[in-house]
Amino acid sequence: MRHRLKEGQVCRPLEGCPVEITLSIIGGKWKGIILYELLEGPKRFQELRRALPSVTQKMLTLQLRELEQEGVLHREVHQQVPPKVEYSLTPMGRRLEPLIQEMKRWGLEYLEQAGAAENVK
Repeated sequence: MRHRLKEGQVCRPLEGCPVEITLSIIGGKWKGIILYELLEGPKRFQELRRALPSVTQKMLTLQLRELEQEGVLHREVHQQVPPKVEYSLTPMGRRLEPLIQEMKRWGLEYLEQAGAAENVK
């Protein structure tokens, strides 16, 4: 069921507001960065840990699991010893790329205005 918002209408969380739905899926301290890292291609858990040194193992596991449940991330277990697990974006997750790239551009502009854009990935 589609919900249309009238001009000036404020939507209620998760009751059809597309912005709220999107933020509920990709929001959180680490999800956006995880998605950004996976734009480069599939990565193993430890590769993501190295890319996000401040995240705990427990939190990374939780965020990956939530993204998988939302259908934007795919977890593939390769049958080998030791087991190899790779994370990649699903087609729906790939559709977030323009949004993530625009968030990056916006962040760079913001940092430039604040005078702190050096050493940004």
